[in-house]
Amino acid sequence: MEPAVSLAVCALLFLLWVRVKGLEFVLIHQRWVFVCLFLLPLSLIFDIYYYVRAWVVFKLSSAPRLHEQRVRDIQKQVREWKEQGSKTFMCTGRPGWLTVSLRVGKYKKTHKNIMINLMDILEVDTKKQQIVRVEPLVTMGQVTALLTSIGWTLPVLPELDDLTVGGLIMGTGIESSSHKYGLFQHICTAYELVLADGSFVRCTPVSSESENSDLFYAVPWSCGTLGFLVAAEIRIIPAKKYVKLRFEPVCGLEAICDRFTRESQRQENHFVEGLLYSLEEAVIMTGVMTDEAEPGKLNSIGNYYKPWFFKHVENYLKTKREGLEYIPLRHYYHRHTRSIFWELQDIIPFGNNPVFRYLFGWMVPPKISLLKLTQGETLRKLYEQHHVVQDMLVPMKCLPQALHTFHSDIHVYPIWLCPFILPSQPGLVHPKGNEAELYVDIGAYGEPRVKHFEARSCMRQLEKFVRSVHGFQMLYADCYMDREEFWEMFDGSLYHRLRKQLGCQDAFPEVYDKICKAARH
Repeated sequence: MEPAVSLAVCALLFLLWVRVKGLEFVLIHQRWVFVCLFLLPLSLIFDIYYYVRAWVVFKLSSAPRLHEQRVRDIQKQVREWKEQGSKTFMCTGRPGWLTVSLRVGKYKKTHKNIMINLMDILEVDTKKQQIVRVEPLVTMGQVTALLTSIGWTLPVLPELDDLTVGGLIMGTGIESSSHKYGLFQHICTAYELVLADGSFVRCTPVSSESENSDLFYAVPWSCGTLGFLVAAEIRIIPAKKYVKLRFEPVCGLEAICDRFTRESQRQENHFVEGLLYSLEEAVIMTGVMTDEAEPGKLNSIGNYYKPWFFKHVENYLKTKREGLEYIPLRHYYHRHTRSIFWELQDIIPFGNNPVFRYLFGWMVPPKISLLKLTQGETLRKLYEQHHVVQDMLVPMKCLPQALHTFHSDIHVYPIWLCPFILPSQPGLVHPKGNEAELYVDIGAYGEPRVKHFEARSCMRQLEKFVRSVHGFQMLYADCYMDREEFWEMFDGSLYHRLRKQLGCQDAFPEVYDKICKAARH
């Protein structure tokens, strides 16, 4: 009884403190208290529920039987919207706070919400086509849990557990294997959609048996403005138990860019990633999948009591030594999940302390969706003005210039470097020429250290640079471009033609109006 009484007394004292100080004060100035006491336990409950649900559904094979019925329900909702006069645009009924993007879409309150309850893995074909067929709300956590258990994986598996297939297709996704396979959209082999008139279509890439290939290339990056995604087919490849990962500290910007470029061009590397800790210091990591691990070199980095990955990597830089480790495959895929890259250090400053990791690390990380839900308007504005979360995709040949620009415009470290091959295909995003080109994702997440940082002017300056080198901005983040600048960055020719052809202009907002701050405010 004594522990229960102690907990009750602590809870009562906390509630009294909140009452005296005010909930907003606690959420802003002592957020770690709220996160540790409430959001971490809630996040754990969410994870357990969805894991058990996914396991039961797959074992009972109920998802494929219910899928067609759910799709018909979506078609019915769209047709009812048309019969009622198509008075407003449509959007998915999923609450904005549930998405991984830090942006909360206000359009949910004014548009017709179409409920889409599609969160199951429908089929895994390891024999003939070697694909997994999934519904759009399936998460990367679900996919890795199932596929790695049967010896398979996705060629590109973006690492945060809560990222959904639909978000990675309608937006985009990347991983350290993208220098071989491209972005997430490039490993997809088919999309199934419900269109603005309620009809169902399947689309595939150009081939002798292709269906609606123009739509297939237009869907990625369209943010749900061409139709409702109801299923996708994605390539799978055989998996191995471990990733043999090499850590190489590199000093000097020229040496960093040269080494990173060369490793990204080597196809024998299954994985390539860089963490930049200052303009002149980085650790470059290269990995290959393997079934064997050398004795004494196994590092199960995903275990709750282990140091956060970016801190573990930084030790190689501080000690100026190279390293070799064998990391279990699923642990490698979700290596940045526990610390949400390095964002969690701003929320729980002592989160990487060994005592905290051993006592509470098994509940980390808090759900990004719950962090958004409890953020409040004041904290949201503070984050907007004093925090950067951006991924800019630029040609690899422009990497030195890009890193100098990031350093002078926002000065955020660490910086994530992830190479990817960008094929020459139709759609919103493609290289300037007619051939595939090697690009790099520069990810900046944290508090800018540049003097007199002003979010709008600094980000517009960065966006201008990215446009000048024929780069692209990931659309989950805050975008400050005006309409003309946006369509200078992205190729809208196929997208606009299909919106007109499919009757989307009265059914869905244009992608610019859905995501850009200049259009939303």
